[in-house]
Amino acid sequence: MRHFPFLTDEQLKSTFYISPESWTKESPKEVLAYALGGTLYMPGTRTQISNDILGGKFLYGKYAGLTSMVICLEDSISDHEVVEAEINSVIQLQTLYNAVNSRKFSQGHLPLIFIRVREPKQIEKLINDLGAASTLLSGFVLPKFDAHIGKEYLEQIQSINNTYCLSLYALPILESKEVIYKETRMDTLLSIKKLLDHYAEIVLNIRIGATDFSGLFGIRRDSETPIYDIAIIRDCIADILNIFGRMDHEYIISGPVWEYFQLPGQMVKPSVRNNLDGVLPTANQYDQAFIREIILDKSNGIVGKTIIHPSHIRLVHALNAVTYEEYMDSISIMDHIHSHNGVITSNFHNKMNEVKPHYQWARKTLLKSKVYGVLHEQQSFIQLLEFSERVHL
Repeated sequence: MRHFPFLTDEQLKSTFYISPESWTKESPKEVLAYALGGTLYMPGTRTQISNDILGGKFLYGKYAGLTSMVICLEDSISDHEVVEAEINSVIQLQTLYNAVNSRKFSQGHLPLIFIRVREPKQIEKLINDLGAASTLLSGFVLPKFDAHIGKEYLEQIQSINNTYCLSLYALPILESKEVIYKETRMDTLLSIKKLLDHYAEIVLNIRIGATDFSGLFGIRRDSETPIYDIAIIRDCIADILNIFGRMDHEYIISGPVWEYFQLPGQMVKPSVRNNLDGVLPTANQYDQAFIREIILDKSNGIVGKTIIHPSHIRLVHALNAVTYEEYMDSISIMDHIHSHNGVITSNFHNKMNEVKPHYQWARKTLLKSKVYGVLHEQQSFIQLLEFSERVHL
């Protein structure tokens, strides 16, 4: 698996100074945490999951370029659909496993697959029902995560890994009232941090449930408003980053979901806010705000994003490709880390690179460059968008 698999050799060569590297489900955790990209949620009742994958839609069709997905057994389905969704999820994964096992489909073309459960005991039940097909799973997404229920979740995953020789990861979602309410936030976040530190080897990333947070205050942002413009959510995200993003024990933090999408043929309403027409002339109003949010995710150290529509894949991935300037600055900083600990002028003569303060940024940028590639100096994410639009049918 690699990002932008739909690009031809000629397109790769014309777009990338350094092409994205391939990776597998068994790659190091640090690589996988970056490789997730836009993680697409699908309801567990959806019966076309295996057909879409085996039919090639994840390579060159509707879902082209998708590298991670979540089969959701929680908020995306009704309470009375849980059993149906569990059965269907098992069927979908067993169908995929049979295709891989019979060599009719390459496991290397499968996205990382996670299941979002409702409660800890559901994890063991699903693993038992899946049987050998559980080897296709990369882990479980854990909703309403706190120190109490979280311990049960993590113990369950660790026990299953040890018992069945699996390498399943945990993706906890911070979305409860104890996290967003000011008077309980710090104690809750610190207790979660202490718990996760004990199980750090199986925690792939931390996810932010901004929709659940907003619901607790009767808030719903419109299609022109990045989540960082909602003050109460921005405040909480800042505290989550403060606790879990510290470089002495960093967790990869994924960006919250963007709720809007535009179907083909829908009329685009004129935007009433400043837009990105100068940067991306073809962007509709949804893309403009979405692009701003992804840029703000990156600026705040967030990696990847929860997505709920295939049209989001291309934007999240294209905007995460490393620019030539970012890459060369990172190389320069890393080259000077042992010989020169002060300030050096960027090769682009437009900024100062401080070796010690910028070291961790450079390290993360170089890791990201392996996963998403490095664009040619004259290229931008727009080139990737143009190529990807041709394959998102």
